[in-house]
Amino acid sequence: MTNTSKVAVITGAGSGIGKAVALTLLANGYQVVLAGRHLESLNEVATQSGAGPHALPMTADVSDEASVVALFDAAVRHFGRIDVLFNNAGISAPPVLLEDLTLAQWQSVVGVNLTGVFLCTRQAFRVMKAQSPQGGRIINNGSISATTPRPNSVAYSSTKHAVTGLTKTASLDGRKYNIAVGQIDIGNAATDMVQQMQTGILQANGTVMAEPVMDVGIVGESVLYMANLPLSANVMFHTVMASAMPFAGRG
Repeated sequence: MTNTSKVAVITGAGSGIGKAVALTLLANGYQVVLAGRHLESLNEVATQSGAGPHALPMTADVSDEASVVALFDAAVRHFGRIDVLFNNAGISAPPVLLEDLTLAQWQSVVGVNLTGVFLCTRQAFRVMKAQSPQGGRIINNGSISATTPRPNSVAYSSTKHAVTGLTKTASLDGRKYNIAVGQIDIGNAATDMVQQMQTGILQANGTVMAEPVMDVGIVGESVLYMANLPLSANVMFHTVMASAMPFAGRG
């Protein structure tokens, strides 16, 4: 275990990519606030990590301003500061035709994937600006869908494209406070969310085919690398993906 006193907040930490990143950071000496909507899942991650008091499970809804403020206030009260925020919480809408997507479905995805990232980033800025030593690092979970969408994914792809703009702007605005902001774009990490890819998923040409996936633990190692950088250096965009997935070129 690497010795570190860094404190990280991870949203959507109860499953999938968030869980993998939480376990990796905890195994490498971080103190981690595990944030999500389901306390039971967060407690399971904390127990699995074996990190004891270094893991703090907390329920939070990133799309709700008061909930986000309460999350960050509690993190600072408990650990004293925040060095890393991993904006990971995200959802997708049902894969329906664009013209059949309801406004409620659209707004739900925007609320979590975009507004949630903004609210958490804004609160992290407030904390990191005020703490001593000043600064910290924010890592946003983007997606390769931001630039190469799948069929029937207008809400998800639009929000991930917007996150890229948020990352660039926050990176610029954070300079004066020694806040580094970057983004990790992930393709086909093996989580429950992408289980369908291994049996068959709709392609741009209308066919259905299985796609390769990669171990989700690789994402954890990638985020750890970004988190461990000195604040004088930043990985603004990092893409990690299953090597043979249909992304580059024509597949």
